Amino acid sequence: MKPIGTSKLRIHLLFWILYYILEVYLDFYWSRYQFPDFSWQLRLQNTLMLELGYLLIKVPLAYSLLYVYENPAIKRFSKYFLGLLIIVLAVLVHRFFTHFIMYPYIYGVTETLDGKELSGYINGLVAFNSFMDLIFMVGLVFGVEITRQKNVLKEQISQLKSEKLDQELTMLKAQINPHFLFNTLNNIYGMALKKADETPEVILQLSKVMRYNIYEAAEKSISVRKDLENIRDFIQIQKIRYRHLSMNFTEDLDNPSQEISPLILIQFVENAFKHGVSESLGEAFITIKIVLKNGILTYFIENSKEEMLHKHSTKIGLKNIRRQLELLYPKHSLIVEDKSDRYIVQLIIDFNDTFRA
Repeated sequence: MKPIGTSKLRIHLLFWILYYILEVYLDFYWSRYQFPDFSWQLRLQNTLMLELGYLLIKVPLAYSLLYVYENPAIKRFSKYFLGLLIIVLAVLVHRFFTHFIMYPYIYGVTETLDGKELSGYINGLVAFNSFMDLIFMVGLVFGVEITRQKNVLKEQISQLKSEKLDQELTMLKAQINPHFLFNTLNNIYGMALKKADETPEVILQLSKVMRYNIYEAAEKSISVRKDLENIRDFIQIQKIRYRHLSMNFTEDLDNPSQEISPLILIQFVENAFKHGVSESLGEAFITIKIVLKNGILTYFIENSKEEMLHKHSTKIGLKNIRRQLELLYPKHSLIVEDKSDRYIVQLIIDFNDTFRA
């Protein structure tokens, strides 16, 4: 977010430039009828000087009223009294400038009303005209400032929501990472007990997965290609342990560089092993299909499981992943089928219509 002070200065400076141009145009157009004998060059010169003089009155008036209005230390009744006093003083100064400076020194004539010369600068009708001119300007300034403050408030609220979202996602990822490492280390522990020759290879694979979880997963988004590479590494570790596993992994990506939040897809693969393959007594299978076409990701994963083994399973991580999907991709589609002999997940993410990618 841009610094509030800088933004306010820029907006108000732009307002006064546009306001000055508008007033010059209106008074220059009016001077054609008020001073028909003047050349346009002289009328333009007089109008530029005139409006500069009025700005010296209007700018202090506007910000004096803004100060009174925005100052929480000033009570309501005092705000009304001070506001009225400031406006009255501004009208008097406005009339003084118009009567004693503008007409005699800028236009070189005496101020008149209905063809009659004004002997003094206080007159009910002309004072009302000055009041309306000043109030119109004050209304514009207050409108600009209130609109600016509302926009700043919206930006602040949006920033707070974004920060809260980032904090919640960080917390959810922190909950997922230990769960992933817990399952993987259990696999290596089992192999170490058996003194399997493949143990060093699995450790090497694990180092790649660890590198991904520590560095890549810390990013808000990564490419689908990198995410799938991590899934393959994870599967490679598991396949060494589960030799009875029938694994079918297919992918069809038209844009492998498409960004996705890390640690979403792998959580379903992890559950497929933890709540399916690891508990299977006979042949087990996992089928994974990933299709990315025109910004739409379709992710299908099916795994075998033993009947009724999941009755009391908490499936740690599934609740977290649902929450991540709600935060990152509000219009996603997630269908989970827990059948007697298999577990099926189908996830669809439309990257063309996401809140945060």
